Parts: sequence; structure tokens; C-alpha cells
Amino acid sequence: MLVTFTSRAHADITMFGDVAKRLLEIMGMSGNVPGAIRPEDIPDALARLRKAVADDADEDDDGDDDDKRKVSLSRRAWPLIELLAAAEREDSLVSWDKSGG
Repeated sequence: MLVTFTSRAHADITMFGDVAKRLLEIMGMSGNVPGAIRPEDIPDALARLRKAVADDADEDDDGDDDDKRKVSLSRRAWPLIELLAAAEREDSLVSWDKSGG
């Protein structure tokens, strides 16, 4: 399954469903697809996601060679962080739903 995040403040972002659900849960959302986040709730969700990325980066510093083959949380989360930041600036709703594939 693919999940597409949309906001009038940013271009759409599509990612694999398991990654999308993990990021949604980190943000404090249920992980259900479809869903949406109101503009007033975006700052908290964005802060949670940024904190998780920072915490993950701290853990990666202690990682072994197997960890280097994994895609980091920051790489997976970066597009969604950008979308959320744009939506926060423009006071815009963010929604997500299953997409093609």
C-alpha cells in the first residue's frame, strides 16, 4: 500500500504504507488511513516528529555496520517534515489517504 499526504501548502508526498503509519504514530496520530490533521494540531505533530528524528540521529552515532544499510528515520521523515512545516506556515489542513499501486 502507498499513502499520499496532501496539503494546499505543499506538493503531495507519497510513501510506503508501513513507513507512513510509523511516522503518523510518532506524530501522535492513530496511524489510520485515511486521516487528517487540523492546522492547530500541526505544531505538536511536527515537534514530535522532529524530536524522534533527533533522537534517532543520536542513536545512529553508536550504530554498527548493519545500521548503515538501513534507511534512517530522518531520511524517511524529511519530506513529511517539509510538508508539515509548509502547512503550519500557511495554516493549512494536512490529509492522507491510500494511493495508486
